[in-house]
Amino acid sequence: MNTDSPIRILVVDDHTLFRRGLVALLASQPRMTVVGEVGDAGQAQQRAAQLKPDVILLDNHLPGVKGVDALPGLREAAPGARILMLTVSEEAEDLATALMRGASGYLLKTVDIEVLAESIVRVHRGEAPVSPELAGKLATAYQTLRQRGTAAPAPQEPMDSLSPRELQILAEIARGASNKEIAQIFSIAEVTVKNHVQHILRKLNLNSRVQAAVHAARIMGAGSPRGDARGTSAWQDLK
Repeated sequence: MNTDSPIRILVVDDHTLFRRGLVALLASQPRMTVVGEVGDAGQAQQRAAQLKPDVILLDNHLPGVKGVDALPGLREAAPGARILMLTVSEEAEDLATALMRGASGYLLKTVDIEVLAESIVRVHRGEAPVSPELAGKLATAYQTLRQRGTAAPAPQEPMDSLSPRELQILAEIARGASNKEIAQIFSIAEVTVKNHVQHILRKLNLNSRVQAAVHAARIMGAGSPRGDARGTSAWQDLK
C-alpha cells in the first residue's frame, strides 16, 4: 500500500442528496479522492470492477437489496477494496451479517465527517472501525453468527497462553482502540502493538482482529475493561 497516494473511494448510496453531500465533504479531505458514486448494488458492482477503488462506502438500504447482501459481489468485483458500511441500521443482525460477509467496518450515518475521514484511513491501513453507538452489540452479533453456524472458531489455545501485555491489548481491541491509541495508552511504539496483535492471533489460532474482538467480548464481556469518554467497541479486522 502506497501511503503517499490518495485513497480512492467509491460511494454507494441511493439517496442522491446525501450521496452528493458526502462526496463534496470527502473532496475537502486531504489524501482522499472520490473516483465514483452510484445509487444501487448492480451499478456498484460494475463500477467497483472498473475503478478498483481502495475503499467502498456502502449504504445498507439500497433499491431491491440490502447492502450486506451486496457484499460478496462487491468483494468479488474488487478484491483489493475494503468495504466500510455507512448506514442508519443499529441492528445486531446487520452488524453480524456485515462482519460475516467481509465488511471492513461499520459506521452509523450520524458520524462526524472528521471521524468518517479518520475511519476511512483506518480501514485503508487494515483496521475496521465500528461506531461507538454499537457498543455491547458485538456479543449479540456473535450469538447470531453462532446460531447460523458461522461464528469464528473457538481458539485452540486458552487465554492463559497470552502474556499480561497481550491480555491488556486484547481488551483494548475489544473496546475499539486503534493501534495508535493502544500505543499511547501503554506508552509503546505502534509497531510494537502490531507485533503483539500478530502474536495474539497466532496464539489463539484466529485469522482476524474481528475474531479476536468477538472472542474477547464473549470471554471478558464487551466494554468491561477500562472505561473512558470514547465509550467502547470498534471491532478491527486485520486480514
